[in-house]
Amino acid sequence: MQSLVIGLCVVGILVTCGLAAEPANKHYPVNREPLLQSKFVPLPLGTVRPEGWLKDQLNVQAKGLTGNLDEFWASLANNAWKGSKDKDAEAWERGPYYLDGLVPLAYLLNDQRLIAKVKSWMEPILASGRPDGWFGPEKNKDRWPLAVAMKVLIQYQEATGDPRVIPLLQNYFKYLKTAPPDWPDEHWRGVRAMENIVAAYWLYNRTGDKTILEVADSIYNNSFKWTDYFLDFPYTDEVLAKGFKPGHPSHVVNIAMAVKHPGMRYIQARDPRLVEAVKSGLASLDKYHGQVTGRFSGDEHLSGRHPSQGTELCAVVEFMFSLENLVAALGNVAHADRLELLAYNANPGTCTPDYWAHQYDQQANQVLVSVAKRQWSTNGDASNVYGLEPNFGCCTANMHQGWPKFVSSMWMATHDQGLAVIAYGPSSVKAKVGDGVEVTLVALTEYPFDGLVRIRMDSPQSAKFPLHLRIPAWATGAKIKASDQTIDPRPGTFAVVDRLWKNGDVLELTLPMSLRTETRYNNALSIIRGPLYFSVRVGEKYKEIKRHHETLPVIDWSIEPTTPWNYGLLVDRENPEKSITVEKRKISKLPFDQQNPPVVLKAKGRVLPQWEMAQNSAGAPPVSPVSSDQPLVDVELIPYGNTRLRVTEIPVLAQ
Repeated sequence: MQSLVIGLCVVGILVTCGLAAEPANKHYPVNREPLLQSKFVPLPLGTVRPEGWLKDQLNVQAKGLTGNLDEFWASLANNAWKGSKDKDAEAWERGPYYLDGLVPLAYLLNDQRLIAKVKSWMEPILASGRPDGWFGPEKNKDRWPLAVAMKVLIQYQEATGDPRVIPLLQNYFKYLKTAPPDWPDEHWRGVRAMENIVAAYWLYNRTGDKTILEVADSIYNNSFKWTDYFLDFPYTDEVLAKGFKPGHPSHVVNIAMAVKHPGMRYIQARDPRLVEAVKSGLASLDKYHGQVTGRFSGDEHLSGRHPSQGTELCAVVEFMFSLENLVAALGNVAHADRLELLAYNANPGTCTPDYWAHQYDQQANQVLVSVAKRQWSTNGDASNVYGLEPNFGCCTANMHQGWPKFVSSMWMATHDQGLAVIAYGPSSVKAKVGDGVEVTLVALTEYPFDGLVRIRMDSPQSAKFPLHLRIPAWATGAKIKASDQTIDPRPGTFAVVDRLWKNGDVLELTLPMSLRTETRYNNALSIIRGPLYFSVRVGEKYKEIKRHHETLPVIDWSIEPTTPWNYGLLVDRENPEKSITVEKRKISKLPFDQQNPPVVLKAKGRVLPQWEMAQNSAGAPPVSPVSSDQPLVDVELIPYGNTRLRVTEIPVLAQ
């Protein structure tokens, strides 16, 4: 029988039971002194690959907007980052935003058409460096888009090994070292200044140039004080409700980006206040602005917990990237749990299943998609339309990073020369472990639609190494079966299986997906299974909207309900499986299509005539428990990500 060593990595602090302090990983770039070691080591782009339904989803994205947008959308088709000299060419953030998703998508799929696109952008960027260190379009004088471009460049270097990337980045950090600090709070480059730290630490770990750390110190000391902000959170109500002045500190995307910065800064500064700022900031966002799917509201600005308030798509994908960085830096299971909530719910739910249209704002209770006045803080009337460029075009450019960066972060290296599964889904990793043996592990699973994950060793050479398995906090009763032994890991930890792996060996992880409930606004109920939120299935009627895109190969859509949405459910909060049945179905080639959901819940409910529309959205859910004299009928619920119309915070009928 195979000998196993089992340990736990507790939340927030990576500790393997019974072992001494871990050395640094020997196979991948790690933090150089004086930086603290991160808890996990992100793997180079292309090391992790999508498989199964997840590969289908990335192929959908490649055939959708991501793979075609720069051919017809003026902001990209005529772009100075790609070398256009036209006076009207876009030269700010949209080119880098687009590449931040296109680059990882192209190399994860090894899609030669997309790789050719990437190179047509990267060649002008790599040739744009100036003697003083500045790079990018000549007419851009703002530092902000260069921070995004650097995130693109480091991914490109990891995927291709292009030797021009590191000198270009070094020269820019030399420019920042000699130029005066210019990070004013009232400008994007100031409130987002710490985004430069992503590239700074990556570059320092590959060069050892300590002037880069001096620049990182300067940026932290001369830009918006996000650490203080999260420790003493100012927006304890929706921004406009108490006369707060909307501005950069209340802007949802700025906050979604910024939440990672104290955690990343901790690696350099070693101040425990920084870790506390992350914890306190997330708790405050949940308390005052929290929404289902792990996100927080922000229909441009923070807007409270009402389930008809919106969240901007840019904030969803940037929050995902923040959590990916926080998991690497701090090793906290809760951050990875939240990452899956966003990836598998909010991320697909704000795009059409074919990835040809997206919303600017999504809603938990979204019962009408149309051009109309709504209760947004400052967003426009078209913000919940599915289309090319609803409201502003920033999301049109920035939406593409969500899926590919998530896939790339699903596995990471560990300092005990092993691998860690950060997020579950069909995927594979080809990486060096142990004494330098390159192995391939494949996660065979339909997760998040099913809780069985089988991890198979697909390598001819055997290797001894530890595998760190994230056990979500919700996974009560999880089981690990390996080498005829069954292990009962603790939820909210990383379980470590240290063994000799041989070709064909399979580890089986079962994550029980019992239904659970969450109390929401006005005592309404949300229903969760595994990492998936479920929404009342509302009939959807799509109608084309004419919004000045008629000559382009895209359509903007309004969506009207064809069935009632205003149900109260007959549910036992403490034991929802007494009143709800679960039906699993086949995953389609469009995994988040409303017509073919992989899981359907069936419950009983009554229409609530008193629950009506307000400001062209669902009104506040009537306070539960509720009564209704309407007939008791069957009600179906499907995964949030499979819906475009939905009710996710649902009143509960009096028993």
